[in-house]
Amino acid sequence: MESEANKDEMLRVENLTRRYGDLTAVDGLSFAVRRGEVFGFLGPNGAGKTTTIKMMCGLLRPHGGTIEIAGRAMRGRDWKVLRRIGVCPQSIVVWETMTCREQLEFMGRVYDLNRRRAAKRAAELLETFGLAEKRNKLARTLSGGMQRRLNIALALVHEPEILFLDEPQAGLDPQSRVLVREYVKGLAGAMTVILTTHDMEEAEKMSDRVCIIDHGRLLALDSVAGITSRLGPGDLFEIRIAEDIRQQLLPRLSGLEGVRERFTVQGNVLRLVSEAAADLLPPILQRIREAGLHLIDLRVRQATLEDVFIGLTGRGLRE
Repeated sequence: MESEANKDEMLRVENLTRRYGDLTAVDGLSFAVRRGEVFGFLGPNGAGKTTTIKMMCGLLRPHGGTIEIAGRAMRGRDWKVLRRIGVCPQSIVVWETMTCREQLEFMGRVYDLNRRRAAKRAAELLETFGLAEKRNKLARTLSGGMQRRLNIALALVHEPEILFLDEPQAGLDPQSRVLVREYVKGLAGAMTVILTTHDMEEAEKMSDRVCIIDHGRLLALDSVAGITSRLGPGDLFEIRIAEDIRQQLLPRLSGLEGVRERFTVQGNVLRLVSEAAADLLPPILQRIREAGLHLIDLRVRQATLEDVFIGLTGRGLRE
């Protein structure tokens, strides 16, 4: 049964939970994805992204909470829900001994397209992803980038209402990255896309809204502009010195307006946001010189999604 949920929502997750023994991989996660938007689903390794994606695709049962696709609750292997979904996994999954055309047509038949429609969709997608000349080549003869493009095409044969793309640009050359990016952006409004990526720049370019999770919990959900505004208005300073920032530099900057409240220290890098970059830069450099400190690097730039992502999840490497 389909609920009378908000008709502008394609997907709704409420209090989603999944455990592996003593580890809670997804911990009461709740969010909604609008129809026709490109939704960036971000988090560091081990954040719970893959587990959440598997549950939303029907590949893994949650231990708690609910998932709705287009207002219909997902319960087990519900074909009426699953046929609305397209999935492109991070690992390339193709049939190596079938031609590009054969496997696209086969996938169409799996989703109940008639032979004529399946052949038409295969031809359209081969052309779209620059594989038309390879239509009769076995998948195993393709380069890794071509296999990745074919993998994305396989997820689109049945024209799903919601598409899950897990690191779709991994292993792609620059031209292919642009092709995939522009294609995904072109889907906006016609198809809902949930995109996972570790490339924050690509997430900024492609996403209408971004969700950041860590340890299975929601940390932020907003437009890219809304999330980057968390750092406050102004430009971002990054100052790297050879000496200890907290001991050697911060005490000498304490009297400068704009430094006291909006700064962070990560290793030997001081990061601060200021609306008066031109006024603040000269006195900072003067204090560095007066203290005899060794300036390694100084940058002034606009804040990015990656800055907020690192601020929320930390710089530590994850397994």
